[in-house]
Amino acid sequence: MKLGINLGYWGAGMDEDNLAVAQEADRLGYAVCWAAEAYGSDGATVLSWVAAQTERIDVGSAIFQIPARTPAMTAMTAATLDSLSNGRFRLGLGVSGPQVSEGWYGVKFDKPLARTREYVEIVRKAMSRERLTYEGQHWTLPLPGGPGKPIKLTVHPKRERVPLYIAAIGPKNLEQTGEIADGALLIFPAAEHLQDTAISHLRAGREKAGLTMEGFDVCPTLPLAVGEDKDVAALADTFRPYTALYVGGMGSRKQNFYNQLARRMGYEQAATEIQEKYLAGEKDAAAAAVPHELIDSTTLLGSVERIAERMQAYAAAGVTTLTLSPAGFTLEERIAALRAGTEALERAGLA
Repeated sequence: MKLGINLGYWGAGMDEDNLAVAQEADRLGYAVCWAAEAYGSDGATVLSWVAAQTERIDVGSAIFQIPARTPAMTAMTAATLDSLSNGRFRLGLGVSGPQVSEGWYGVKFDKPLARTREYVEIVRKAMSRERLTYEGQHWTLPLPGGPGKPIKLTVHPKRERVPLYIAAIGPKNLEQTGEIADGALLIFPAAEHLQDTAISHLRAGREKAGLTMEGFDVCPTLPLAVGEDKDVAALADTFRPYTALYVGGMGSRKQNFYNQLARRMGYEQAATEIQEKYLAGEKDAAAAAVPHELIDSTTLLGSVERIAERMQAYAAAGVTTLTLSPAGFTLEERIAALRAGTEALERAGLA
């Protein structure tokens, strides 16, 4: 199992530190550095900045938002980043959610599975550098009846096939991801539930495409906080607002994929309470309603030894790249967490 690092969103006040974290992860041998985007920093600019100042670590979008870019623009960006990074780019895609898609981008959040499938097909076709034509439900290229002509991408990516990942949570999205992508980006992954909540659906998609899980990258992101085992409860409490935000406040009441995931892991009553309180503006109460077990099972907390045991559980569940979000109020604390992650992987016998 390999390790990755997720820098989250740029512009949150730790930009200079984020670059230092990425450089230390590069030095430690981490496999990939991911950057996110929502409605602040864009991922492509951040990744080009990081790639220019690192040597070996891959850089990946987690995620480029599908409503933000036409598929051809994404193919251009991916090809450019792969070329500039000397073959170190990984393309992560996702449909975002209804509030961002419709409120920020003005793109209707409908038929996300069909939209994702078409998007991936167009991106792959464009990056293959054949003349781009496509007839689908959501995109038709060139537009009919006009002056448009089939055009070929002029940039040569470093590799013939840039690895393509999809951020997936629901069973149908996971199955389609297994069918059409090279990897899955997962969030709130509990090792104990991973087979039921993710792996079985990914495997079904792979089988539908006549493939196995061999070579498919299962890539969950987990917050990491290092400390003494007696302080695990306190460490978990620091992530209560984060968990409450996703389970309670992401998306709408009817379309919160993280809330649905918590329910599938057995937290139906808690998920309802968290969402009700969060949407009522009672954010502190929503955070207090998050069960400790939900936080502890979806983060890496405690001593290096305890984290190593959790890493073994994730590897046994089928994780191939474990992406860490190291917690800390200072750069020194985040760097220490990175190093602890490497040490834990070695102690787990997974390096």
